[in-house]
Amino acid sequence: MGMFGDPSVWTLIGLFVFFGALVFLGVPKMILKALDDRAAAISAELAEAKRLREEAREMLASYQRKQREAEAEAEAIVEQARHEAKIAKDEARKELAERLERRTAMAEARIAQAEAQAAAEVKAAAAELAVQAAEQLLVKGLKKTDLNKIVEADIKTVGDRLN
Repeated sequence: MGMFGDPSVWTLIGLFVFFGALVFLGVPKMILKALDDRAAAISAELAEAKRLREEAREMLASYQRKQREAEAEAEAIVEQARHEAKIAKDEARKELAERLERRTAMAEARIAQAEAQAAAEVKAAAAELAVQAAEQLLVKGLKKTDLNKIVEADIKTVGDRLN
């Protein structure tokens, strides 16, 4: 049996033939191409994932910027509303003070008018009483004691009218 009688030699020869047939049929190239295609697909997926991640970061930054702008705008609106409320409050206070001043002036004018009217009425009443007293003096020719009684009665009448 020599060297070719040994089954391990035949196994080795069969193995070489098998590998030779694989190389002859281009199996290693197909395997390498499949691995390259797979690596290219994985690389493309990684690139797409990276692009999507960058896009998501940009969107997040955009949303955060818009949120900050919206908050700043809301703050400005609130500040403007406070300012306008303060102005309205100040104007209302000023208008109320002016109205109170006008009413006070009107009331003081009415009081002064009423006082002047009362003084005129008192003067008229005193003049009327003086005329009546003079008439009585002339008509009756009264004595001095009677005259004092009439003056006292007239003073009392004027006092009653004033009160």
